[in-house]
Amino acid sequence: MTSPVFILGGAQSDFARNWTRDNKGLFEMISETTAAALDEARLDAEDIEALHIGNFAGELFSGQGLLGGMAVMAHPAFSGLPTSRHEAACASGSMAILAASADIEAGRYGLVGVIGVELMRNVPGEQAARNLGAAAWAGREAEGARYLWPAMFSGLAEVYEGRYGLKREHLAEISKTNFDNGRRNPNAQTRNWQFTEDSFSADDEANPVIEGWMRKSDCGQVTDGAAVIFLASEAEARKYADARGLSLDEIPRLKGWGHTTAPLLFEAKLAESEGSDGYTFPWVRKAITDAYARAGLSGPDDLDLVETHDCFSITEYMAIEHFGLAGPGEAWKPIEAGTIRPDGALPFNPSGGLIGLGHPVGATGVRMALDAARQTTGRAGDCQIGGAKTAATYNVGGSTTASACFIIGV
Repeated sequence: MTSPVFILGGAQSDFARNWTRDNKGLFEMISETTAAALDEARLDAEDIEALHIGNFAGELFSGQGLLGGMAVMAHPAFSGLPTSRHEAACASGSMAILAASADIEAGRYGLVGVIGVELMRNVPGEQAARNLGAAAWAGREAEGARYLWPAMFSGLAEVYEGRYGLKREHLAEISKTNFDNGRRNPNAQTRNWQFTEDSFSADDEANPVIEGWMRKSDCGQVTDGAAVIFLASEAEARKYADARGLSLDEIPRLKGWGHTTAPLLFEAKLAESEGSDGYTFPWVRKAITDAYARAGLSGPDDLDLVETHDCFSITEYMAIEHFGLAGPGEAWKPIEAGTIRPDGALPFNPSGGLIGLGHPVGATGVRMALDAARQTTGRAGDCQIGGAKTAATYNVGGSTTASACFIIGV
C-alpha cells in the first residue's frame, strides 16, 4: 500500500433482526449501527471528515437511493460531510472501503467512516431473488430459474464436477463448519438454529433442493444488516493511539488489497479460465495474489485466518483453492484435513460467514473487514482465533464479476 490506512474500530447490527417487523428501515439501520460504531471505537462524530456507503439494491428493495443523504442524518455533526455510495453487487461494501482508503492515501481526509447496509427481508423470498438477480446479465443468464443465484452457483458446482469431480460431502462440511461457527457469534442470524445430520444430507425433506446442486444447507442467508468501520491515516491513527495510551502497532491496518473485475457473463468467465493454470476464476486468483504481494506475504502460510465469501458452499470451495491452500480442483484436501475449521491450520469464516452469520449484501465486505480487525487485535470474543495477527478477506460480487481481497492485521 502507498501509505498505511488504519482501522480504528466499528460495529455491526444483529443479523437476526428483522427491521421491518420493528417498523424500521434503512435509515434506522444506518443511524443505530453508526452510533454503536462510534461508541465502540471511542470516537467523536465531529472528528469524521467523510463517509462512504456500500449498498447494492436500495432502490429495488426499498425504493430508496441517495443514501448519502440518509447517512449524514445519522448524527447532527455529519451534516455537510462529503459522501459517496458504491455498488458492486455483493462486493459493494469492499468498494466503499477501497474508495475510502483512496481518499486517505490521497491526503484528502484523515478520518473516514465506511457504512455497509442492506434491507432485504421486507419483501417475499421470490421477490428478493428477483431483486438480487440484477447482478447477473438480465435476460441472458439463468432464464427460467426460480432462484437465479442458487441456479448460477449450481452451475459452478457442475463446472467443478465436470473438470475435477465434486462430492456433496465436502460442500456439506463447509456448511456444517460455518453454521457451527455462527453459533458462537452473538450477531449471527442462525445462532439459535437447530440441525441434525439429515440437515446436511441429500434428504429432500430435511434438506430440500433449491436449484440443482444447491440445497438449503448450501445457501447463505438473506439478511437485514449494517456494518460500520472507521479508517484513518497514519497521522490520525497516531493521534488516536496517543490519546488512548495505545501503541500505533496495536491498531490494525490494511496491509494489502486486490481488486479485479471479470466479464459479467458467467460463460465468458469460464471461457477466460481456459489455459489459466487450472484456476476456474483467474481474476479471483489475481485479486488474492495481488493482495498477498502488496502486503509482502508469500501466500496462505502467512495468514492466521480468512473471512471469505460463502454465499453458497461452492463459493467457499472455490475460494479455498484460489487462496492457494490446494491446487485447482483440490479444495477437498484441506476440507478433509480439517484445515479450515477453527482449530485448523488456517480457519475460514470463524464469524460463521454468509452461511452462518448472514449476508446483508451491501454490508458484507465491511463486516468482513470489521471481523478481521477484531480478530487481529484479540477482540473477537467467542469467535477468536488464538494468536491471530494477520487476516484476509475475500468478497464477491455477482458470479465473481467483482472480486476484492484485503489483508488486515497488526
